[in-house]
Amino acid sequence: MAQEKHLSDLEAVQRLKNAYEQLRAELRKAIIGQEKVLEQLLTCIFAKGHGLLIGVPGLAKTLMVRTVAQTLSLSFNRIQFTPDLMPADITGTEVIQEDRSTGQRCLQFIKGPVFSNVILADEINRTPPKTQAALLEAMQELQVTCGGRKYTLEEPFFVLATQNPIEQEGTYPLPEAQLDRFMFNIMVDYPTENEELEIMKLTTSSFNIQLDKVLSREEILQLQEIVRRVPIADHVINYAMALARQTRVHPSIESGLPANVPEFIREWVAWGAGPRASQYLIIGAKAHAILQGRYYVSTDDIKAVAYPVLRHRIITNFSAEAEGITTDKIIDKLIEITPVDESELSRNGRLPKVLGSARSE
Repeated sequence: MAQEKHLSDLEAVQRLKNAYEQLRAELRKAIIGQEKVLEQLLTCIFAKGHGLLIGVPGLAKTLMVRTVAQTLSLSFNRIQFTPDLMPADITGTEVIQEDRSTGQRCLQFIKGPVFSNVILADEINRTPPKTQAALLEAMQELQVTCGGRKYTLEEPFFVLATQNPIEQEGTYPLPEAQLDRFMFNIMVDYPTENEELEIMKLTTSSFNIQLDKVLSREEILQLQEIVRRVPIADHVINYAMALARQTRVHPSIESGLPANVPEFIREWVAWGAGPRASQYLIIGAKAHAILQGRYYVSTDDIKAVAYPVLRHRIITNFSAEAEGITTDKIIDKLIEITPVDESELSRNGRLPKVLGSARSE
């Protein structure tokens, strides 16, 4: 991509949109349907985030991640999480090596499977918490510490984890602190009847799928930087903040319980989304806008990423579970009642006062 270093941002946006269309075309060779899942997965990757894919077995979650890695020319490793998996099995370990010519011994670090661009953490809830936590430093700091030394991971780096929602025996649910490290929580649903028919035809034949490389590592890194530079209006930022702040039902030390919390939030939510949700709403919306070929962010882009960003950051209470209220239904109602106009946000008290005073100055 050396010849594209002098392209303007608008030209680079068109380059990314074209690459996105090529990626979708390549992925359709191996993946039938799941259009929304693929869109959210690619949005998460170009936004420089990690994704959690939740769905029952047999919905091609593993195939999806492996296919994405192949079309992006990235190194790929799959880690099958099991109850006996140890942290060193993921990060690597130090072993004693002997120099035969001198007889001297020294410790040498043997890298684990986490040293790759795309990590498929398969059935991440099947392993104990200490092994799950081994991914935390890699996901957040892009490094691994062993024997007091830090080893930097090569960028781009994505952890795409899968989880089976129906099997609970012998599982270790991810704690909220680790769930929050995942930018998107992507729900993988059953295919439609026509899609399943196409799947049967494709997977029961001898047809050999050949995937083309679409983007190189260097191109992906450049396009990720372009996503960060996408301009966003104040009222769109405020809209994202309003969605996150309205989910908080617990008082803060300084301001107490927010007065603008909707009644259904007080009734159904135990804990709301933190500031990281607002950050990911904005970054995800920027990536979504770019993939649509636009160099600006609208409130529709915020809505498009609201579900994968918020669904694992809103903790429902017993009343919601008893009534069959899911986090997606709560997000539905939040989007329905939250105005998209800045003046309406201000009039309803859904903007922080500090922002209003900053604008008046």
